[in-house]
Amino acid sequence: MRVTIADVAREAGVSKTTVSRVLNTGAEVDSATAARVREVIGVLGYVPSSGAVGLARGSSRTVGMLTPSLTWPWMGEVLQGVADTVEAAGYGLLLFTCNRGADSVRHFTGQVSARAFDGLLVIEPEDTLDTLTAMHRRGLPVVLIDDRGHHPAFPSVATTNRAGGASAARHLLDSGRTRPLVVTGRRDFGCVRDRLEGFVEVLPTDLIATGEFTEETGHRGVERALAERRDFDCVFAHNDLIAAGVLRALREAGRRVPEDVAVVGFDDIPMARHTEPPLTTVRQPMRRMGETAARMLLAGLAGEAIPDEPVVLPTELVVRRSAPAL
Repeated sequence: MRVTIADVAREAGVSKTTVSRVLNTGAEVDSATAARVREVIGVLGYVPSSGAVGLARGSSRTVGMLTPSLTWPWMGEVLQGVADTVEAAGYGLLLFTCNRGADSVRHFTGQVSARAFDGLLVIEPEDTLDTLTAMHRRGLPVVLIDDRGHHPAFPSVATTNRAGGASAARHLLDSGRTRPLVVTGRRDFGCVRDRLEGFVEVLPTDLIATGEFTEETGHRGVERALAERRDFDCVFAHNDLIAAGVLRALREAGRRVPEDVAVVGFDDIPMARHTEPPLTTVRQPMRRMGETAARMLLAGLAGEAIPDEPVVLPTELVVRRSAPAL
């Protein structure tokens, strides 16, 4: 059942008026009482509808955004797309990160109602999808960016990960490469499964190394394949950081890129243009993802219908010297 302002007031031992004042910047409420009310809001998971917030204080004209961390390589592009879109519409942007794991999530859930922003954009922190789904069901407009194959029960923006993996494989095959090593991120991510499935449908392989989306994963994957004397003439790295580690390991082993081994990454972060050699990669439209999600959320706040199905944006192969075309 939906948690109401009366439930919060009863649990906190205050009036509904006091709760309303805390929700609307805490005017005329002492700090200890406000802190107790916010704690109860977090525990109960109370989320007022944007309409209720509007009646109490007018629209906040603010959009919240929740991210795992700001250190992800493509995060800046997504954030810029979001910021450009919401600011052009006259909204502010309130940013939350989950650098401290569960503590950050608890802090965020306690602030949702107290901050009373109108809607939320999310790049999903780990193990938060159930919490976000519950918030959406209780009335908070939510749009997820990069759904990782989780297909949430609320609007989302994704990219063609499967087609991107297939395009990398076709390019390598057309370039005469037939013995691939694939270095993936975590296999519990839907995007990883999609990229791998798309790739192996075109260019099958049983030489697959799995790890995190880090440079060290790429370096370790190549080192292990070489130590086991596995024969490969190309590498598909599941992001550009992994690809950077692959390039470093091949250089240390005396393997020439692309003459001995061709390398393809995924994402096309700015670094991809500056590796040695510059990286062939599958471009995700990161800024456009942020812009699209923000426009969807703003349209919903304006009373327009938002698609139930994920909005899927196309990826694009960008050819550079690490895996040139023939």
